[in-house]
Amino acid sequence: MITKNLFLQGVFPFEGAGLEKPVPIHRELAHFVPDGIINQTLYFRGGNSSSELVTVVLMRDGVPMRYFPIGAKSDVHVPLRVVEDIEGGSVIEVFLLAADGVAGYVVIDLGMVEH
Repeated sequence: MITKNLFLQGVFPFEGAGLEKPVPIHRELAHFVPDGIINQTLYFRGGNSSSELVTVVLMRDGVPMRYFPIGAKSDVHVPLRVVEDIEGGSVIEVFLLAADGVAGYVVIDLGMVEH
């Protein structure tokens, strides 16, 4: 079985739109899983430069899949160790929840494997 490692990663500016409204961080943080392929998330690492709590939301087909809170001026590392399969035809996107007007930079590193 041939596997392919994938990473959605980078440092991105953000401005919060409210704690009930997840917003996309950047178009680079989206991935379409090709038909006939299985995607599995391996880990999430994130950092937050702002002085407020933010939450990164991993979305699958527009529906929240996982929430990763990141403390003020802090970071997080969550090993996912292949929690579940994401079937081909799905879209994986990274969104952000932050209080209205909270701004800063977020560091995103989502590691995945496809086979």
